[in-house]
Amino acid sequence: MNAIATNQTLLVIGGGISGMSAALEAAECGAEVVLVERNASLGGRTAQIYRYFPKLCHPLCGLEINLRRLRANPRVRVLTLAEVTEVSGRRGNYRVQVKLAPRYVNERCTACGECAKVVTRTIPNPYNQGLDTIKAAYLPHALAHPQRYVLDASLLGSPEAEAARAACPVGAIDLQMGVETIELSVGSIIWATGWKPYDAVKIQPYGYGRYLDVVTSVEFERLADPRGPTRGRILRPSNGEPATNIAFIQCAGSRDENHLRHCSRVCCMVSLKQTQYLREAAPEGAQATVYYIDIRAIDRFENFYQQVRADARVKFLKSKVARIVHNAQSGQLVLHGVDTEGYHRYAREHDLVVLAVGMEPETNGLDLPEDLIRDASGFIEGSSDGGQFGAGGAAAPLDVNRAVQSATAAALRALQVTRAAARAEELKG
Repeated sequence: MNAIATNQTLLVIGGGISGMSAALEAAECGAEVVLVERNASLGGRTAQIYRYFPKLCHPLCGLEINLRRLRANPRVRVLTLAEVTEVSGRRGNYRVQVKLAPRYVNERCTACGECAKVVTRTIPNPYNQGLDTIKAAYLPHALAHPQRYVLDASLLGSPEAEAARAACPVGAIDLQMGVETIELSVGSIIWATGWKPYDAVKIQPYGYGRYLDVVTSVEFERLADPRGPTRGRILRPSNGEPATNIAFIQCAGSRDENHLRHCSRVCCMVSLKQTQYLREAAPEGAQATVYYIDIRAIDRFENFYQQVRADARVKFLKSKVARIVHNAQSGQLVLHGVDTEGYHRYAREHDLVVLAVGMEPETNGLDLPEDLIRDASGFIEGSSDGGQFGAGGAAAPLDVNRAVQSATAAALRALQVTRAAARAEELKG
């Protein structure tokens, strides 16, 4: 086991937009930072967003700026395919064990793609939420950092693995890579592990997993993206035909005693944004209907809400959808519920249903340090000794803008801890 870093180092767990922001803010204030990400590249869920609300701009520019800052800053050490397995110690002096999974591609990789040309085996594409497949030798996405290919473990021992190794012009394929464990000594820890979409299968009346044309808002984001599985065309998964009558169901699993009790804050804005994708990706005349309890668009987002309200392509129906059934004869999905403004029952047909699933912390279900303080929904508030902090989607359901603000605040608080540890070391000396 190799030991790296010192108790004056700041550890950031999670390499999404919050983790990157926290690491950069701390490093640009002079701290040494280790940034740990369990996936093969940085960017997290922000890298999978097609457009931000309310301006409908692409997130690539913001990510690219952060990546340039990261590449230019020698104070940040990035570990990908890395997972924290144990945290011990206390504020100012934590010992952290990190497991590094093999990539089977070393630092020599130039991302030329020659290895992928000789590989035919495919795997579900994680970047597109598994909605399509990708070669088992792959670059995670266009802006992936590090810009290095990954060989999926399913290739090991196969002739294709040897073919990929032989095809690499710089000898970057290393089929002998194995799992490594390193130990870090750090002064403070920022948990920027992000969020995950609530498991829509648990919302049984909506039929996710039974009906192909019921998708989550996270999956719909990839369907609308030109880099996505349908090249930006909004198609019905059941038959590949264009979706022309789309239902957006709000609070799918949120604000519900049987699922997530909390409001995830961003779901309304996500659905409002996604209705606007129809203008460029769906046929002329395609219609969207938003089924909602109430629309929570605050501050500067209110203007965007009113803009969508005025869109003739978008209808709003105030109702909590009770259930969804499939009409075998028409092939449509039938939404049943009660319109709470007119107080009448409805059975409305749609060819695609998008569930605005709630956000829950990625750490739910994981074995975390005992002294981490979490709220009733599992979001990280900090630690009892004051040396660990939650940031971004790990701390609360937040949009990208507020997640970055949260990360900056966490970085400043963590810096105080590491600098106090540094002063203590000086006094000992």
